[in-house]
Amino acid sequence: MKHPSSQAFFAYWDAKRGSARAPDRSEIEPGAVRELLGDIFVLGYDPAAGYPFRVAGTRVCALLGCDQKGLSFSALFTPPCRREIEDIIGIVADEMLAAVAGITAVAADGSPAHLELLLLPFNNRAHTPLSLTGLLTPLGEAPLTVKDFRLTSWRYLAHPPQRFGPRMLRKLAIARGFMVYEGLRG
Repeated sequence: MKHPSSQAFFAYWDAKRGSARAPDRSEIEPGAVRELLGDIFVLGYDPAAGYPFRVAGTRVCALLGCDQKGLSFSALFTPPCRREIEDIIGIVADEMLAAVAGITAVAADGSPAHLELLLLPFNNRAHTPLSLTGLLTPLGEAPLTVKDFRLTSWRYLAHPPQRFGPRMLRKLAIARGFMVYEGLRG
């Protein structure tokens, strides 16, 4: 991650998740990330609708030229990159992995603008719609508005190795009988 805002939001998210794969949406306190709120957004996990914005910060909306609530996130990307960003969002939500991406966009004056995108999952809860959060920040001087996003790079941020607590270890120790191990062939 290059941008200090991305680093700060990831550190906050990481602290909130503790040993879980992702924090619960209710654990993210807006007051704790007050200075970052303008760059933060929340996406609904609705592939058919292009992962619509549920909430978008004021700087995100200004950068994109209008209020984004209900608009498709993946539609911000050029057609050749749309499938890639949708795949990345799917992996972030399904595998609960954080992702960071470099984006090149076209500024209102036609010049290229470079942005950093951070995508972070929320823990899945029963009877609640899936969603994920993120942060979009310009690298360098912020252009007035941008369009036609193109992915230039991305990577997933791996979780540290899972540590099992004493209770989970006891459960694993008493597992008896028929066990299925995926991926092994005999």
